[in-house]
Amino acid sequence: MASYDSPGVGSEPMPPGLEPMPDMPESARRAALSEWRRSASERGLEEVDRLGWERFFVAVDGEGIPTALKLAKARTEAVQGIAMGHAALSRSTEGERPAINKEVWAAMATLLRTDREAFIRYGIAQVTAGSMSAEVAGRIVDRFPTSELAVALWETLGIDPEPIADDLVALGLPLLLGQHVGCLGSTEEGYEDIVAAFPEAQTVTVPNPSAASDEFGDALRAFCEGPARER
Repeated sequence: MASYDSPGVGSEPMPPGLEPMPDMPESARRAALSEWRRSASERGLEEVDRLGWERFFVAVDGEGIPTALKLAKARTEAVQGIAMGHAALSRSTEGERPAINKEVWAAMATLLRTDREAFIRYGIAQVTAGSMSAEVAGRIVDRFPTSELAVALWETLGIDPEPIADDLVALGLPLLLGQHVGCLGSTEEGYEDIVAAFPEAQTVTVPNPSAASDEFGDALRAFCEGPARER
């Protein structure tokens, strides 16, 4: 297994001109987000090439899903399957069946903008029902970009629904769809809709966020062992 930081996180530099700022027009922020995801997917492929992998799976959670699909589209023949935590067809906060709880997303943005410590204690630790401790949440936030950039990125993520159904159909890859039961940020409707759209996918529901769930890890291992043999 291998993981990597996205541009602007930890020691990874942010490419010039890709920093969305609060006063940017919405169209410019959407364009910056798309370019940021492209840059992040290329960084992932650099890791694949460094390791010399000719075949691999992509595992991703929540807000990283559109980035993971860009990576998979670039190496479709090499990717054996895609596992998604907090799986949904989009990141929409509007409509009759939104995938993201708009009120919770807005509250998290307010905490991030006004009170870093509260964002750690309540925005991460409590929203995940203690699955991520305040200590771990603090370490995550310490790897964020600057506070101003973190706020701008969060708010930009909230304005673009980034639908993924067409990409998943075009890829035609085995899927593992994960749900964090009781998640305050993701809705039941969002998970139900992606499962209905891809009934052949494997599914797993877990009581903790996928990235902190042993059960999701077990399901991921079983998923990789199955499609790896078949493909």
